Amino acid sequence: MNFPIFSRGIITATMLSLMLLACASSGDSSNASSEAQEVQAQLLGDMPLPAGSKILSADSLIIGRGDNWVGRAVLSGVQNSTDIYAFFQAEYPKAGWTTVSAIKAKTSILVFTKGDRTSTVELNDGSFTGPKTLITITASPKNANVVAPKK
Repeated sequence: MNFPIFSRGIITATMLSLMLLACASSGDSSNASSEAQEVQAQLLGDMPLPAGSKILSADSLIIGRGDNWVGRAVLSGVQNSTDIYAFFQAEYPKAGWTTVSAIKAKTSILVFTKGDRTSTVELNDGSFTGPKTLITITASPKNANVVAPKK
């Protein structure tokens, strides 16, 4: 085929870009995964997380870090909601959390306490194109002074 010089340059640049992109994405994904888990552990402290789950930063509000953070962490889960529910029921008590309430339903809710902290875990089935399970963890001091809004 006879391509004009301009077209050959674009084709060559595109091919080189695709090769570089393929090389960059074929790196050690387990290293990137362990780095993500380390960051999550630094943010959420003593709260175990299901394997493969990732914090959705745009939907989360995490104030502080480690064992004293407060706020809402929204995560995408790669397992189904039944498996993730079983994970939280098994792993949180191992980390020193006491189960206060556990409801398994379309929207499952688990409530845990540890020391002067409360953690609520809400599980929802994900969308067809999104994560298998949407995990929302809310953490707060157990005896926080909550002021009711005035009527």
